[in-house]
Parts: sequence; C-alpha cells; structure tokens
Amino acid sequence: MSSAQRPAPPRPTSRDVARAAGVSQATVSLVLGDKWHGRVSAATADRVRDSARELGYRPNLAARSLRLGRTRTALLVVPALTNEFFARVHTGAAAVAAEHDFGVVLYPSPDGTGPARDPFASASASLDGVIASSMAAGALGALRTAGLPLVMLDSDPDDRGAAARVNLDIADGMRQVTDHLLGLGHRRIVHLASAVDTWTFVVRARALDEAVREVPGTTLRTVTAPLDVRAGREATEAVLTSPGPLPTAIVCDDDILAAGACKAVRRQGLRVPGDISVTGFDDLALATAVEPELTTVRLPAERVGRRGMSALLAVLDGLPADDGDLPVRLMVRGSTAPPPSA
Repeated sequence: MSSAQRPAPPRPTSRDVARAAGVSQATVSLVLGDKWHGRVSAATADRVRDSARELGYRPNLAARSLRLGRTRTALLVVPALTNEFFARVHTGAAAVAAEHDFGVVLYPSPDGTGPARDPFASASASLDGVIASSMAAGALGALRTAGLPLVMLDSDPDDRGAAARVNLDIADGMRQVTDHLLGLGHRRIVHLASAVDTWTFVVRARALDEAVREVPGTTLRTVTAPLDVRAGREATEAVLTSPGPLPTAIVCDDDILAAGACKAVRRQGLRVPGDISVTGFDDLALATAVEPELTTVRLPAERVGRRGMSALLAVLDGLPADDGDLPVRLMVRGSTAPPPSA
C-alpha cells in the first residue's frame, strides 16, 4: 500500500491525554475547558496542557457544543460599522473569543442607536449571548426577550437588565480635557455635543458642565450636531458668525466633530490653536491625520472588547465578571494652546 493510500492515524482523544498526563478524563475536561481553578493544582493543569499539546489533541467542539447546549457564538451589536471605535471593540472581543473557540457575529443596529431587531429567526437558538456596545437601554428589547445573557459596553450603569457591564471612565476623560483647557487660561468655551442621545454623551456633557462651573468667570455654550464632519463644521460656523465674543476653545464630543470644527475655524480666517483651541474625544486615526494633530482622549477600545467577551464567558460559566471602569488618557497635541491675549 502506498503512503497516499495509508489511512490517517487515529485522532488522539481525551482518554489519551488523561493517560499521558496521569490524570482522569474529568480532570482533562476541567483543564481544557478552563474550569480547573480551585479544583486542580496549577502543576496538574500545566501537565495536562503539555500532554495535549504533545499529542496534538484538539477537543471535538461540535460534540461539546451539543452536550452543553451551546452554539459557541456571541453576537456583538454596535450602532454602526463606519466608526473606528467599534471596529476596535470587535477586534478585542474576537481575539478573546478565538482563544476560547468561540465565534463573534458583528451586527450593526439598523437604525444606529435605535431598536435593534433580532437578526435571526430566534436568537436564543443561534447564540450563546449578546454583547452590546454604546447602545441605549431601550434599543435591545427584541434581543432581551430572547432570554440570552447580555453584556453591555459603554452604557448606563443604572440599567439593571445586563448580566455584566464594561464601562470606560468617560467622566474622568472629560474632566482631563477641561482641566487642560482651564489650566491654559481658557474661559470662553463652546461644547460641540453629539446629537445622539446615549449614556456616554450625557456623561460627557455633565462632566464638562460641572468642571466649568467650578471656575468663576468661565462661560460654556452648548451646540449639538450629528456625528459627521460636515455637521460639525456647520454647527461651528454658526457659533463663530453669531454676535458676541468668539470662544477661545471648542470641546467636541468626538474626533469627527472636532475635524469639522477645525475646518470651520480655518474657513473663518482663524487659526487652530492660535485663535481657538479644539479638542476631540476617542483618539481615532483621524486625530493624527489632521493638521494640527488633535488633543483628544484615548479610549482603549480593544480592551473594552476583550473585557466584554471575557465577561460573557464568565457569565456563561456562572462566574463573576470583572468590574470597575477602564481608565482613559488625555493625549495633548497641537490643537490646543493658551488663548490669545486681549
């Protein structure tokens, strides 16, 4: 018989791994299912993993999924696919999912932050759980009725319908922006706010207002705009052509609005930051593509996705998920400077 006709060697089984490691099949199942903590010693877990690796053992995921009643698939719901932040959240979630032989289905809500429809005939039959990023609490009714574990990212902590939650310290990010501008001497500030009514933007507005009110003689004017460059430019132009003194700083709810604000300043014959400073939020690739580069708040989007997927896996295993807000960091660049002297 030629080598091409020889049957493939038998696939190693969990029994083979157990025999090689000198443990029971139950121990192999615990270790390779990542449920060994508190039940098996670290040395034994290492021995089981080493044996599995040497034998080339891979678990039969189809059989395991049927036995557990799981599809090993999670749904990630986002407001849009065009925003880099959500792409990075997906990257982080998918990385953790892959480590645990899970898949992630990315689903943009058809109406942005509006109601997200069940993307399947029955989500409960197709999925193990749902992760929702930056969605309003009322937007997930159809998915919640499916009875699946729900992990909310960047969302209202007072909404108790989620099994776990991963948030960024958005308020601290806006306080860092405000402290930076006030420290430079700015006292006439415009807030170019997102017209999207979600928790993350409400928190930004509240934190900015509270910080400004602590400094006597500081004025704050708020204007809203949809999240695109043109809308940000038009809203800023309306401010700059209205009666009264010009602002010395424009605080934008995200980098896209900030790009529009910078265009508006230049179109009025003014300079960023010589006449007006501009700040963004999110630290998208856009922030360093514009000139001058944007002072903005860096959000660890991939880490949000990683922790969100880890939280869902913990919930599915009946374990507590990590809590506590993820820190954010102000990135000071060329779009901010002291205000022009009187």
